[in-house]
Amino acid sequence: MIILLVVGAFIVLQLTLGLYIARKVQGDSTNYIVAGRGLILPLAAATLMAQAVDSNATLGNTDLSAQFGFWAGASLPVGLALCLFLTGLFFAKPMNRMGLLTLPDFYRRKYGRTVEMLSALIMILGFTILLAGNIVAGGFLFETFMGTSYATGVIIITVAVFAYTIAGGMFSDTHVSVLQLAVALAGAMALLFWIAMNYGISFPEEMGPFAFSQLTDPAAGAYINWATLLALGLGDIVAIDFMQRVFAAESPETAQRACFAGAIGTLVIGVPFAVVALSAGSILEVAGITPDGPILYALLQDVAPPALAALVLSGIIAASFSTADGAILGTAAVFARNVMGIRQEFDEGERDRLLTWTRVMTVPITLVGIFFAIRVPETGILLTLAFDVLFAGLLVPFVLGLYWSGATGPAALAAIIAGTTTRLAFFVLMPTVYTAENTLLYIPNEVFVASFDGVPTLISPLVGLTVFVVVALATNGAFAPAPAPSVPAARDGRLLTGPVVRYQINGSTPLRNRAR
Repeated sequence: MIILLVVGAFIVLQLTLGLYIARKVQGDSTNYIVAGRGLILPLAAATLMAQAVDSNATLGNTDLSAQFGFWAGASLPVGLALCLFLTGLFFAKPMNRMGLLTLPDFYRRKYGRTVEMLSALIMILGFTILLAGNIVAGGFLFETFMGTSYATGVIIITVAVFAYTIAGGMFSDTHVSVLQLAVALAGAMALLFWIAMNYGISFPEEMGPFAFSQLTDPAAGAYINWATLLALGLGDIVAIDFMQRVFAAESPETAQRACFAGAIGTLVIGVPFAVVALSAGSILEVAGITPDGPILYALLQDVAPPALAALVLSGIIAASFSTADGAILGTAAVFARNVMGIRQEFDEGERDRLLTWTRVMTVPITLVGIFFAIRVPETGILLTLAFDVLFAGLLVPFVLGLYWSGATGPAALAAIIAGTTTRLAFFVLMPTVYTAENTLLYIPNEVFVASFDGVPTLISPLVGLTVFVVVALATNGAFAPAPAPSVPAARDGRLLTGPVVRYQINGSTPLRNRAR
């Protein structure tokens, strides 16, 4: 009963806070999508950290660690932390200076409308999968502890997240993230301390953090573990939710520092769950308990004190909410602005059209997320698969478009098609996806077997890189940079600059520069 009351109260608290903060939107799409570009460091860091610490990096982390070893699960939070560190080191400052609303805006400015549209569609696909991976945890939680069906749990969690996201956008997301982060951190630390004090920390042979065969021996899962690290550490750089928060920071310096702080926080919260998972197996074995579902849920339901279980479960719900709301908001904004092409924010005498359509698009995005969650009830697998697709198709055009003056539109288009097609082809030909059975779409064959799992993640972006460089060298000089549209004036009248395109924000024609 205590678990039901605490978790239920926490869900209501998040919903109430999110709806209360929604008044800050004030009918402005810039407020709704990027919180008025005014996030101070604590808020920017908290919301980035909350996006990284999701149910995949907690619940999915424990499941993978318990089955395959520390690095199978810890690769999730470690990969996400690596992404935030690299983003802060190389991308946060220039991207914040550009004054973008969504990440596909960059692809339009550098490469033109066609590349913008294609990149946006791929991001939407990836983030509906990410949304699904986060609401899966809620479905299992309600099934295990509340007595509902799995599908009912998925719907309850999703409706709660959807309600405050559609109302308050980034403002609600940011302020609720502070609460979510505090509860997730408290739950992770309390669980680790309780196990250490009562049972001690133990690692099964060849499964602990110092069993580096997990990173060197294919038979021990090295391919899959490296694929996870790279898909998240590099593929997540082109994540619409992370970049949306970079755009929302009050300054380039704040954006960079928030990324570094978020990386540290992600490790502090995520890694303990992998450690807990390795000890949980022996604890349950001594207690004579055979897990039926997530191992962490079995530990909390049958061994842990109710108060601790309630706190940890609230932390998992917080992690699920914190990323699901960002996925819904970011994907809806991309669909409205970059797929539907709604550029003009205000029509004189009318409502903000971009705000209206972003809110409208949260509905189908949420419904698709529910479909994926019910169809593939996995956690960590879905997170990695989502960014696997982004890694394969979008990272190369982003990085080279930002830092190489020879990048061209045809090169970007060819690389996106080649990388993404290669990865999707591998997907339908592989019987497993990061050890999970491919139940979505599998074409039986005798060429690609389960032992090849993980390698497609490493091959696909290399295909995209090769195609990009070849096409760019062949077309450089033949294609001028795509004409860039003017950008709404910054509230303080600053000149917004970036390494790819420099914009004079006073209503005049934008000035194009080569990358520096």
